[in-house]
Amino acid sequence: MSIKTSVGTAADVQADAGPARSLAPSRPGLAIGLVGAVLVLLALVAASLAFGAEDIAPGEVWRALVHGGGGDVDVIVRHLRVPRTVLGILAGAALGLAGALMQALSRNPLADPGILGVNAGASLAVVIAMAFFSIETLSGYVWFALVGASIATLMAYGLGSAGQAGVSPARLALAGAAISAVLTGLISAIVLVSPHAFNGFRSWSVGTLADRNGQVVTQVLPFIAVGVVMSLGLARSLNALALGDDAARGLGAHVARTRVLGVVATTLLCGAATAAVGPIGFVGLVVPHMVRSFTGPDHRWLLPYCLVAGPALMLAADVTGRLLARPGEIGTSIVTAAVGAPVFIALVRRRRMAEL
Repeated sequence: MSIKTSVGTAADVQADAGPARSLAPSRPGLAIGLVGAVLVLLALVAASLAFGAEDIAPGEVWRALVHGGGGDVDVIVRHLRVPRTVLGILAGAALGLAGALMQALSRNPLADPGILGVNAGASLAVVIAMAFFSIETLSGYVWFALVGASIATLMAYGLGSAGQAGVSPARLALAGAAISAVLTGLISAIVLVSPHAFNGFRSWSVGTLADRNGQVVTQVLPFIAVGVVMSLGLARSLNALALGDDAARGLGAHVARTRVLGVVATTLLCGAATAAVGPIGFVGLVVPHMVRSFTGPDHRWLLPYCLVAGPALMLAADVTGRLLARPGEIGTSIVTAAVGAPVFIALVRRRRMAEL
C-alpha cells in the first residue's frame, strides 16, 4: 500500500487518531453544531445591542438599526452598542483563533496569548508609544502593539526551545511566565515616571469593549481579517504537525513554513485585538478547550468553531459585566478572568493527575 504524502492525508490521519475521534460527532453532526453555535452568537449579539445601563426593547433596537431617527435610542444603539458589539466579535474571534494556533504550534494545551507573554509584549509597546512618542490614538499604537506581540512571541519560543532538550510544554509556559514578569515590571517602571503614559495606560489596560467607536473597528479589521484567513488556511498543516515533526515531514507538510505562518497569524490576531480592547486574558485558553471537547482534535473543525465560540464568550462576558454592575459596568477582562482562572487550574490539575 502506498503512502500518500499530502497534508490532506495527514489531516485525515489526525482526525481519525486517538480516543477523541470516537467521542467526536460525525461530520453532519459537526456541521449542525456549528450552525447552532452561530445561532447562539446571534442571540448574544442581540443581547449586546439590547442590554446595558438602559435596557431597550427588541422592537426599538430593530427600528434604530433599520430606520435610525436621531433619538436617544438611535444614539445608544447605532453609535455606542453596534461598534462595541462588532469589536467584541472581532476581538473574540482573534483571541480564540490565536489560542488554538498557539496550542497547536507549541503542542502545549495550556498555551494562551496571556500566559506566553504576548499580551505583555503588546502592552509594553503601547506604553512606550504613549510615554516616548506621545501617541494616543489606536491608529498610531496598533503598529507598536503588533511589534511588541511579535517580539514577545519570538522570545517565548526562543527561550522555550533553547538547549538540547528542545521545546516542551512546561519550558514554554515557564518562558512565557518569565517574559510576562519582566515586561510587566518594565511597564510599571515606565508608567511610574511618566504621568502622561500612566493616564492613558490606566484606561486602556482594564481590558474592555467600552468607549470604542467605529473608527477603532475599521483600524483593526484588516489585521484581524488577514490573521483569520491565514489561520483557517493552516488547518490541514496543523493536523499534520500534531503527529510530530518527523511524521509531518513524511506526510508532505512544510513544518518550518507552518510554524512561521502560524506565528505571523498569531501576532496579527493578538496584536490587533490587544491594541483595540486592551489585554483580555483566558479567552484564548478557554475557547479551544471548550471547542475541542466537542469537535475532537481536527483543526478543520476546531478553528471554525473557535471563530464562532470566541466572539460568543467575549460578548457573553461583556453583557454579564454590564448587567452585574448597572448603571456602571465590570470590565470584560475581569469577567473572563473569573471564568478562565478556574478552568486553567482544572486543566493543570488534570495534567498532573495524568502524569502520576
